[in-house]
Amino acid sequence: MKRNSVAVVGAAETTEMGRIPDMSVIGLHADAALNALKDAGLKPTDIDGVATAGISPVELAHYLGITPTYADGTSVGGCSFMLHVRHAAAAIDAGLCNTVLITHGESGRSRVGAGRFGGSPASLSGQFEAPYGPVGPPSMFTIPVLRYMKTNNVTEEDLAMVAVIQREWAAKNPRASMKDPITVDDVLNSRMIAWPFRMLMCCLVTDGGGALILTSAERAKDFPQKPVYILGTGESVETPMVSQMNDFNFSTAFRVSGKKAFDTAGIKHSDVDHLMIYDAFAHLPLYGLEDLGFCKPGEAKDFVNERNTAIGGKLPLNTNGGGLSYMHSGMYGMYAMQESVRQLRGTAAAQVPNAKVSISHGVGGMFAASGTIVFTNEKG
Repeated sequence: MKRNSVAVVGAAETTEMGRIPDMSVIGLHADAALNALKDAGLKPTDIDGVATAGISPVELAHYLGITPTYADGTSVGGCSFMLHVRHAAAAIDAGLCNTVLITHGESGRSRVGAGRFGGSPASLSGQFEAPYGPVGPPSMFTIPVLRYMKTNNVTEEDLAMVAVIQREWAAKNPRASMKDPITVDDVLNSRMIAWPFRMLMCCLVTDGGGALILTSAERAKDFPQKPVYILGTGESVETPMVSQMNDFNFSTAFRVSGKKAFDTAGIKHSDVDHLMIYDAFAHLPLYGLEDLGFCKPGEAKDFVNERNTAIGGKLPLNTNGGGLSYMHSGMYGMYAMQESVRQLRGTAAAQVPNAKVSISHGVGGMFAASGTIVFTNEKG
């Protein structure tokens, strides 16, 4: 895609957030979509491209009465929506469609119309990991984390500080699920889930969703909201089995996706005003800071402890409260991008002054995939 040739012109989350027991998964997708359409001043018939994960784009298009010329069902976990943005921008540039709707919706807490847990026993992870006892992300993510902690002298207190600072951001956000202040001791005294993760180091389990609408930069000036342009993008995948990562101390997918996004955006790290790093668990922002190049290997813990990512810090991180305190319905990537858009529109609850460049960086599975989007509010 060309730099700044595509813009976000509609962005919204579901009307309610957190616990929505009266709405199914497809209903959450539709609620978010209708809110984004209203935000952009559009009707479903104005959309000619659809992208989604969790449900089929065929189901989404039929449910909303859309007949698209472009459909994307890429599903690689929580960063799928970053990949959707990347693919949609390329499709718009190529003339495959004009206006793309990207939706997300999950009944993670209430489980209304949600799918069953568990993967296929015939899959690679089903054959070569599941028989040995890991059950779901809390126990599977411990495999790389324990090596990372040993290699880089990262303590439980360092992980706890990530959660503490993100709760400080969440306290400024009326829509956040958890807003009460917490301390490092609070985190360390919360219930053990799987070593080294305590309850407050783990993401929330919520209901909700969000949607984005993309179109060409030329058309963007005709919409009611301030355009947020796609400056650079990246994506990559590594392995469906966390035990088979190239190196437990970093994510190859993170590094490849991040470098591609920076290169296509043509920016330096010092140009970044605001950062969203997918935080299903407290270790992910540490990996992200290092793999994106904001910190050298092993230095992210000190960067966080010195409050560089906190309110008033030089690199505001996860300013909505993140998956640890804001929302996490299962695939968090959409919520990260929603906050990037809000920051660049100047409408965020915890607004970063004069934010011009924001990065949303996502993970899929257990370091299986990654997507990185560089947003800007300057046409360039």
